[in-house]
Amino acid sequence: TVSISLRRKSFGIWGEGDLNFLCSLVNDTKLENLGISENNFGGVFPECVSNFSSAFLYLAIEQNKIGGGIPEGIGNLINLEVFVAYQNQLSGPIPFVIGRLQKLKVFYSQSNFLSGTIPHSIGNLTMLIGLALDANNLQGIIPSSLVNCKNLLGLSISYNYLSGSIPPEVLGLPSLSIILDLSSNHLTGELPREVENLKNLAELHVSQNRLSGLLPKTLGSCVSLGELYLDCNQFEGSIPPSLSSLKGLVALDVSDNNLSGGVPEFLVSFRSLKYLNLSFNDFEGEIPSEGVFTNASATFVEGNGKLCGGIPELHLSRCNPKTSNKRLKIVIVVVISGVTLVLSVLFILWLRKKKEQQPTTCEENSLLQLSYQSIVRATDRFSTRNLVGSGSFGSVYKGVIEENGLVIAVKVLNLLNRGASRSFLAECEALKNIRHRNLVKILTAILGFDYQGNDFKALIYEFMANGSLENWLHPSVGMNELETTRNLSFYQRVNVAIDVAHALEYLHHHCETSIIHCDLKPRNILLDEEMVGHISDFGLAKIISPNGLTYSANQSSSLGLRGTFGYAPPEYGMGSELSTKGDVYSYGVLL
Repeated sequence: TVSISLRRKSFGIWGEGDLNFLCSLVNDTKLENLGISENNFGGVFPECVSNFSSAFLYLAIEQNKIGGGIPEGIGNLINLEVFVAYQNQLSGPIPFVIGRLQKLKVFYSQSNFLSGTIPHSIGNLTMLIGLALDANNLQGIIPSSLVNCKNLLGLSISYNYLSGSIPPEVLGLPSLSIILDLSSNHLTGELPREVENLKNLAELHVSQNRLSGLLPKTLGSCVSLGELYLDCNQFEGSIPPSLSSLKGLVALDVSDNNLSGGVPEFLVSFRSLKYLNLSFNDFEGEIPSEGVFTNASATFVEGNGKLCGGIPELHLSRCNPKTSNKRLKIVIVVVISGVTLVLSVLFILWLRKKKEQQPTTCEENSLLQLSYQSIVRATDRFSTRNLVGSGSFGSVYKGVIEENGLVIAVKVLNLLNRGASRSFLAECEALKNIRHRNLVKILTAILGFDYQGNDFKALIYEFMANGSLENWLHPSVGMNELETTRNLSFYQRVNVAIDVAHALEYLHHHCETSIIHCDLKPRNILLDEEMVGHISDFGLAKIISPNGLTYSANQSSSLGLRGTFGYAPPEYGMGSELSTKGDVYSYGVLL
């Protein structure tokens, strides 16, 4: 047998002829496995692959820029077991002949541009274990023929345009144990009671559809669930008591529905629960103050006007004890009537005060709206397609908030790096009270847990559409032709230099306490749509206290004392005291 693996070899130039070499393998009758994933291959998926030997078993082409359609002739590869093609540019329909691949076990083609319907013939793939078609342009209904895929462990078809109801037959597959993800489609109707068959399922996602009706009591039979996402639908009624059996839940999201009634007490006993989102429903009554409800970073209850109590960080009103004393009610009415004039005056004063405080309040409320899950959605689960850049402390992703279309930059800290947490604290400390048109605006910070219960820290910024000054001055390998040939005019360069100077002047002389950036370089200067320069990345910043001493949440990091070689003053490397003059030196190098 012959196996060829070219994974991560930087082959290809995103060119049309990149895959022509595959046709030379047609006559190799011993070829069984071919992997060309994570390269720079472009062009069209060649039809000649359909003529590979009948012994061919494994094809992996993921994470390239391969376009065109899946060849009709792929049905000739009757012994194919694995087809992995996610994160490419494949388009057109899924061939009906896919049903001929009756030995196929894995079919992953998510994050492409596939269109049309999911063919009914896919039900012929009785040995299929995993099917992932997320983030395509698929339409039509979910084929009920999937019921024939008795070995299916995971089915993920989110972020498409699928419509109709959820086939009860699909929920009748007890083999599903890893994930069933139908989210972000146009599905309607109720969640079928047949969901009770999914006793071994770990993750169920049906969020962002148009599902309605009551939550089925049979959902409580899914005792292996760790993640349950029902948000952004039109479910109504109360959370059924049967869900008390889902004691292994790590994440539960029922936000943005029409659910009502009280918040179930049994959620307090869910010791594994790290994320609970009940927001924007019609829940009422008192919120518990135990279990997950003690963590305001993990519990979201906003948008439920009838809720009260809970820990102070949830910002709910106090619960008032009920009374049936008729006389007391009469007294209250009389008292209220007697002080109408006083209340009117107080109301006017309150309005005036509110008007003065409104900008800050609005900003604080907006910070509370972003959760870990909303960031996951905004970045398409931190897809490499949205990766803007990475460094020693973490990676930056482009994201789009679904609710309002806001484009953001998400800096996810790599907490395995010992300096990452210090960098996070330093940046929060530096940016919390500063505002300037030439500083990148921080929108919020997120501290909490991911779906596996691991610590998660991220900083959310406004997105700079034209990237870093570094990429304009020194294009890097992997950038497209347009990006590598663009140039900054002399006028633009002067304007960016002035922008940076204004930002430094503000940091050094116009903040309540002066701030030393400590890492000024082209990579940390970002350009917006109008080519206005913004200083970013305050992970090494130092704050000068009124007595002239420097301090920072990151001051224990030796890296923070040095900045970047070539841009930091030489004396920093010899232990000299930090000062604003160091930033001025870096600015001179930049010029």
